[in-house]
Amino acid sequence: MWNYEYYVYITTNPDKTVLYIGVTNDIERRLSEHYENKGKKASFAGRYFCYNLIWFECFSDINEAIMREKEIKGWRRSKKEILIVRTNPNWHTIIFK
Repeated sequence: MWNYEYYVYITTNPDKTVLYIGVTNDIERRLSEHYENKGKKASFAGRYFCYNLIWFECFSDINEAIMREKEIKGWRRSKKEILIVRTNPNWHTIIFK
C-alpha cells in the first residue's frame, strides 16, 4: 500500500487581493508550477499571479482532500480569510521545503 500525502492549499497574489484554492500530492512541484505560470492567461492562478502559499492542510486520503477543497471553494472570502488568519495571521508566504 502506498503512503501518499495530499495537500489542500491556498495561494495569493503579491497584493493579497486574489485567493486560489487547489489540491495536489506534490506541493513543492505545484507551487513551482504556479510561479512559472505567473502572468500567463491560460490558468486562473497564472492570470492573477497567485503563487504565494499562505495556507495548507495535509490529508492521507485523496477523496477527503478533494471534499475539503470543494468545501473551501464554496465559502465566502471572509470565511477563507478567517481560516488563513488562524495559522498565518499576517499572511506571510510559507516556504515549503
